[in-house]
Amino acid sequence: MTNHTKSISCLSYNSHKGFSADNRTYLLSEMREAIRSTGADIVAIQEILGEHRSHAMRHPNWHTEAHFEFLADRVWTNYAYGKNAIYQNGHHGNAILSKHPFLSKKNHDITQWKFSQRGLLHGVLAIARPNNSIVHAACVHLGFLPFEQWRQTRKLIQWVEQLPPQEPLILMGDFNDWHYRIHKMLTQKLQLKEVGTEFFGAPQHTFPSSKPRLALDRIYYRGLKLDQVEVLSGKAWSELSDHNPIWAKFLLEF
Repeated sequence: MTNHTKSISCLSYNSHKGFSADNRTYLLSEMREAIRSTGADIVAIQEILGEHRSHAMRHPNWHTEAHFEFLADRVWTNYAYGKNAIYQNGHHGNAILSKHPFLSKKNHDITQWKFSQRGLLHGVLAIARPNNSIVHAACVHLGFLPFEQWRQTRKLIQWVEQLPPQEPLILMGDFNDWHYRIHKMLTQKLQLKEVGTEFFGAPQHTFPSSKPRLALDRIYYRGLKLDQVEVLSGKAWSELSDHNPIWAKFLLEF
């Protein structure tokens, strides 16, 4: 049988709820154009708004549709949303936008305290039908506090361990892991690879977007061959969210 190689490009981005780093300017339209310019096949977004009624009244250019639907429009025809934080004016969470169809999608609650609602959004994607090649894509946004992170990471590890080990996995998100403890657990206990470490020798700085000093945003993977990695920075990105996105391209043989 002849092997064919297919590429999959991924982007992980904390969208800061569609606002600039200083929270003053609503920039979702500009974010959509920037994200589209990457050509990513799969986009994992953290802090994406599903609804916010007070913002809608305050900003005349507000998009009344769910923000993940606005971002996905006509480019990523498949998407999943994990509603995590729910409050009086609306809700936000994680989203996965995909050019490939979902075979299944599920949001796993990894919340430890009500004041910090978090989730792990998982989608099983059909990449190369009719060959039935699939990839597990996941988007996560971990909390800030050490005990909270420890409990969430244990749940994350348990979730990865129940996946079929022969099926490729791409785990994207904002890990809030400036101390690298979570990184060591994911790479040593689960044998996952991290794109910045594989390409440059260490996770790459993405926060704050104007002068990145912390490697908070990462893409972990297994069962794929890494081809390219880039942190998207510079004026075009630093004027959007407070995070810079990370982009990676993988090769998949089937």
